[in-house]
Amino acid sequence: MEIKTDEYHINYDAETSAITCTGSLRLSGMEEYAPIVNLFNTVAEQESPSVLLDLRKLEFLNSSGINVLSKFVIKIRQKKQVQMLVHGSTKIPWQGKSLKNLQRLMPTLQLEWE
Repeated sequence: MEIKTDEYHINYDAETSAITCTGSLRLSGMEEYAPIVNLFNTVAEQESPSVLLDLRKLEFLNSSGINVLSKFVIKIRQKKQVQMLVHGSTKIPWQGKSLKNLQRLMPTLQLEWE
């Protein structure tokens, strides 16, 4: 599955259960995030033992996008048998605090920095 625009690219590889997000997500409200929410919901419904969320090249994410990510992490947490790994970048300012907050929502979430 893939969502691609001039500003961002989100790709889901079903074989590896990896979601890769690149670019800048500055969408206006939840309506514009609907395709991304649908992709995340599809991933959450899979019975994969692990999910990788690679955000190392996601340069910007606004508050609506952080809300979408948070809800996705909560959905994964509710599937107690699923392990989640998030790759972040120390070079992208928004990721430091925001990604650590995802660990508060899902204490078993593994966060790896590049």
